[in-house]
Amino acid sequence: MIPARFDYDVAESVDHAIELLGAGGGDAKLLAGGHSLVPALKLRIARPAKLVDIGRLSDLAYVRDGGTHVAIGALTRHATVAADDTLAEHCPIVSFTAGQIGDPQVRHCGTLGGTLAHGDPASDMPAVMLALGADLVARGKGGERVIAATDFFTGVFETALAPDEVLVEARVPKLAGSTGWSYMKASRRAQDWATVGVAALVHRDNGSIAGASIGLVNMGGTPLRAKAAEDALAGGTSAADAAMLVTDGAQPPSDHAGSSEYRAHLAQVMARRALEQALGD
Repeated sequence: MIPARFDYDVAESVDHAIELLGAGGGDAKLLAGGHSLVPALKLRIARPAKLVDIGRLSDLAYVRDGGTHVAIGALTRHATVAADDTLAEHCPIVSFTAGQIGDPQVRHCGTLGGTLAHGDPASDMPAVMLALGADLVARGKGGERVIAATDFFTGVFETALAPDEVLVEARVPKLAGSTGWSYMKASRRAQDWATVGVAALVHRDNGSIAGASIGLVNMGGTPLRAKAAEDALAGGTSAADAAMLVTDGAQPPSDHAGSSEYRAHLAQVMARRALEQALGD
């Protein structure tokens, strides 16, 4: 199909992008890599009156050591995230997951900020950010504000970003050497969206499990934390038994990839495998 008519502007800076978004009267969309937005435009699922192209803002493409965290610019390509040595050393679950997104074309064009701002509960990286307790930095007319990942994803394709705000950075914590991690997903075909995905982090203190965080992909209208499973694992429950609790509070959808019941069972299987890998079992 052909997209509906829209105006097109190229932003020369983040402040210019904010100005253009404001001029759009709440009916403008940012264009970065375009792998999510362009198909939605062609299908007329999205019909913005204005597109603001920020793909040329190279100052938003970086990975930096921030002391206690690693800062990732919103326009950093997935391929760059996957290959970055700083992330591989300090937060390897992020670089690993970036390497699992789509195919090489998608990874070389798609951006971290784009996949987060899109708010698709079937995307890989939002659940990882949720499990990590990452912070997301937005900039608008009033300046910058830091939004916790737990508050960022508000609904299907909906986030806490205001209509005139630009997501400029993600800040992921550096993981201690005693923290085990895993990201696993199941898809019907190679390069498909995840039918179910699980991001698992297990924190140890003197060999004992001090805490865990589990993020779920495609198990509800937003990425979810499996709190019941986290608490059970931290309380001494086995990985297998904790995995049975990941569906508590989840609302897995039914679609062409599988029924709600199938997704719930698959999530338990994938969670057990992810937790066992994070535990080193």
